[in-house]
Formats: sequence, C-alpha cells, structure tokens
Amino acid sequence: MTGPMPDPFADQPDWAPRPPRPLTIVSATEPVELRGRRVLVGLPGLGWRGDLRADDRVVQGARTYVPVIPEHEWYRAEADQVEVFAPLMPVERVWVETVGERPVADSTRETGIRLVSLDGPTHPSPTPVFEADAVTGRRVVHVEGGVEHRDMRAVTETYSGAEGDICVRITPEVEWYRWAWRGQSPTTLEVPVHLLWIE
Repeated sequence: MTGPMPDPFADQPDWAPRPPRPLTIVSATEPVELRGRRVLVGLPGLGWRGDLRADDRVVQGARTYVPVIPEHEWYRAEADQVEVFAPLMPVERVWVETVGERPVADSTRETGIRLVSLDGPTHPSPTPVFEADAVTGRRVVHVEGGVEHRDMRAVTETYSGAEGDICVRITPEVEWYRWAWRGQSPTTLEVPVHLLWIE
C-alpha cells in the first residue's frame, strides 16, 4: 500500500460525530465577557503565553487592565474559595479564547507546516484524538449526541477498552487540577476516540 490511509470519517457517516466548533481568538479590547475565560497574553511579533484565565477588567487612572491567573490557580480559587494573586495585564496585551462558528465550507485539514501571522495569537482547528501523537494532559472536547463537552483533560493515552473500542479516559479540568494541588485522584470517564478531539 503506497497511498495514504482512507479517512474513516469521510463524508461524515451517521455514526461519526461532527467535529466541535473551533476556537477563535479575539482581543480583550472587544466587548467580550472575561470572567473565567481562557486567555492568552503577549505582544505581536514576540509571542504568546496560554493556560491562563481572566477576571473582570479593572480601570486604574486612564488605563484598563485584565487580572490574569494561571489556570491551575483559577480552578483552586474557584473550588476552594480562596484568594490568589492575579497580575494586572494591559487590556491590549490580552486575547480571549471564544468558541467560533462551525465552518460551512469543506473543512479539509491542512497537514505539514502551518504558517501564521505574528500580529495576534491563533489557534489550530480541533484535531481528532486518533491523529495525535500523545494525549495525556491535553485539553479535549467530548462530542456526544451533537453536544460539545469542553473543559476536559485526557488522563490516559489510547488503549483498548472492555468493549474492544480504542478509548481514552478523560476528567473535568477542575478534577485534573485538584489532582495536582490535593493529590486527590480524579473521577474519569472512558470515551471512544472517535468522540474526542484535542482542542
């Protein structure tokens, strides 16, 4: 066999769920809700840092700032109702992850090198878990019955489940982070890989 393997999801048969809506990145200067949202910070031409959450904008003098918290600290603050330190970032240096619209055109995935502009952060389209090299710890979207379950993390690599399906165990992000700060094992759900995408 010399050609590429055929795509098992080509033409989206009834048993294959549609991929989740992609993430889009918008500037925090836009009128978008910030509290609890995933954000990226950085400077055009320099780079971006993610795995952060935001709080509501703060105005000091004539400047607007966004309190930005590392994601694990945000979950700890929300779960345990504790105060955490949140550096204030100028609003023009903060971008917000939002769920975009489902593409209407042919959504053929690009392979190889993907060039992007350095004017603002970008986010790749959702990747089927079966195409990923590794998934443990990655953000995943579980699509079941047309419903997208986000804010989930993979806690295993792919394995053969009890029913013979290729599966990954996932957990809600709050439990993923609680596992780190308390050592409390998360509750997990076994999900067949054809229902999971890396976000």
